[in-house]
Amino acid sequence: MNAVLKPDAAPPLKLDLGCGKNKKPGFTGVDRIKFEGVDEVCDLRKKWPWADGSVTEVHCSHFLEHLAAMERIHFANELWRVLIPGGSAQIIVPHWCSSRAYGDMTHQWPPVSEFWFWYLDKNWRAVNAPHDDAEHNPKGYRCDFEFTQGYGIHGELMRRSGDYQQFALQFWKEAAQDIHATLKARK
Repeated sequence: MNAVLKPDAAPPLKLDLGCGKNKKPGFTGVDRIKFEGVDEVCDLRKKWPWADGSVTEVHCSHFLEHLAAMERIHFANELWRVLIPGGSAQIIVPHWCSSRAYGDMTHQWPPVSEFWFWYLDKNWRAVNAPHDDAEHNPKGYRCDFEFTQGYGIHGELMRRSGDYQQFALQFWKEAAQDIHATLKARK
C-alpha cells in the first residue's frame, strides 16, 4: 500500500550536504558558505538544525574529507539522528590511493578509506571496536548503518571488461578515483 501525503504535509526532506555550487536537483542544498544554489547555510561540524528522523535521503559528495577525524564521527552520528528509519545517504569521497585525495590541501588527515564505513555499523563495533562506541566513549559513535560501497573508476577503464577493471582496482594507484558508499539508517 502506498503512503498518501495529507495536503498540508511537508514533502519528504532530502538534503545535499556540503553541496557548494553543485546542488543535486530535488534536494535542499546545505553548505556553510552561501554559494548560488545553497538553500540553508549550516556548519555541519555543530549540531544539525533538523529534527530527529525528519530526513528521508541525503547526498554528500566530496565534503566528508574536509572534516577532521573526530568531526567525521560527529557527522555520522548527526546523519543517523536526522534520518528516518531506513533513510539512506549516498556518500562520495576521493579514494585514499588517488591523487585526488591529496591534491586539495583543505582535505584533512587521514583520508577516508573503505574501512571507515565498518565503524558506522553498531554490531561490527560491538565485536571489533567497542572502545569507539558512545557506550564506552562519550565522543564515540552512536550511529548504526548498513552500508554498501563501490568505486568511481577512471574514465579510461570504463570501456574495459569487468575482470580488467577489478585487476586495475587491485594493482593500479589511479584506477579508483572515488569511493561511493550508500548508508541505510538502522533504527
